[in-house]
Amino acid sequence: MNSEGHGGFAFPVGYHRFHKNQLFNFQLNRPYSLGYARFEDLEEAGKKITTFTEWKTEMLRLAEEALSEDRLMNAAFYYRAVEFYTFPGDPDKQPLYDRFSELFYRAFEDHGIERVRIPYGANHLPAIIVDPEGTPRGNIILHGGYDSFIEEFYSLMRYFAASSFRIIGFDGPGQGAARRKSGLLLDFEWEKPVGAVLNHFGLEEVTLIGLSMGGYFALRTAAFEPRVKRVIASGHAYDYRKVAPAPATWLLMFFRNHLREFTNKLSRWKIRKGGMEAWNISHMMYVLGLDEPMAALDFAFSMNEENLHSDKVRQDVLILVSRQDHFIPFRLHKEQLRRLTSARSVADRVFMREEHAHNHCQIGNIGLALRVMEDWIDKKTTEQKSGEGSVDLPH
Repeated sequence: MNSEGHGGFAFPVGYHRFHKNQLFNFQLNRPYSLGYARFEDLEEAGKKITTFTEWKTEMLRLAEEALSEDRLMNAAFYYRAVEFYTFPGDPDKQPLYDRFSELFYRAFEDHGIERVRIPYGANHLPAIIVDPEGTPRGNIILHGGYDSFIEEFYSLMRYFAASSFRIIGFDGPGQGAARRKSGLLLDFEWEKPVGAVLNHFGLEEVTLIGLSMGGYFALRTAAFEPRVKRVIASGHAYDYRKVAPAPATWLLMFFRNHLREFTNKLSRWKIRKGGMEAWNISHMMYVLGLDEPMAALDFAFSMNEENLHSDKVRQDVLILVSRQDHFIPFRLHKEQLRRLTSARSVADRVFMREEHAHNHCQIGNIGLALRVMEDWIDKKTTEQKSGEGSVDLPH
């Protein structure tokens, strides 16, 4: 089942059991739900994968097969899947990223994507621009979170462009080419890269969309950047210390504060051993550019409500949350809403299993999430011009 095509992409509806392990399964569902992969390819690969080594082998096989058949878009995103679960110390990691990037821009070379390098200190932030189809209705800035590539959200950008928005997507510190080519390391002070984007394009009024951990970054930006007039956050936690159950967080804090060196040694042993926990630790260290595992935990704990500054957000806010998000517990949702005490308006939309959008960032029904976002942007823009009140979000 597909949602209505818009902007050249059709977004399949449904979250599928390609793999019994949710962390593998989610990464198989992502490119499919975003409109980049074939169902039969992912179904076949899911049956053969039980380890990271098999993930690399099978996804690489899919990529090479797609490339041999001139399916460049499929090939690009299968290479991205290979790169995602490739450990930072693996010499294949950078070449896999380069292959993804090359094939992505070849696949869409006729789409008129404008690539821009935005000055950022002594480096640059990579950005892509998709111009509106028809009379421009406004500017949207979009970014992901944690370890994303902006190219992964191109189908979303095309959707908004087809609805006559000018949309700018960028990789911030720690993400995509900003990390892999410029060495920029993840930093929660996201008002800095967004400010650089706004300055570069001379923008004074934008809607900012942040996905996954990018939702935290977007709200944090809104607290300090008045040129952001509307902000949409999807799939974030207002305080990452509270994602785990309280006893587990307390135990982590105890080990960090009292057994730091022991925990560092234990973490390095786990990295050498391999597996999902090893990848999680080493991947976070890579995104942050750190050598010490516990320093990565320090950063995770700094992604808290004090540094988010929800009470300083004065814009119109839309929070999107998925009821069975396996990364971010639903119990944090109302706490986020309660802390947006100064916002011009606050709306939320909870996506349910029966809508196939109940997983992280609405993977399973991206089309529905996009329609909700577009409808809210339209109504809030109209309200600001007319001084009217609330927004009813579509179902």
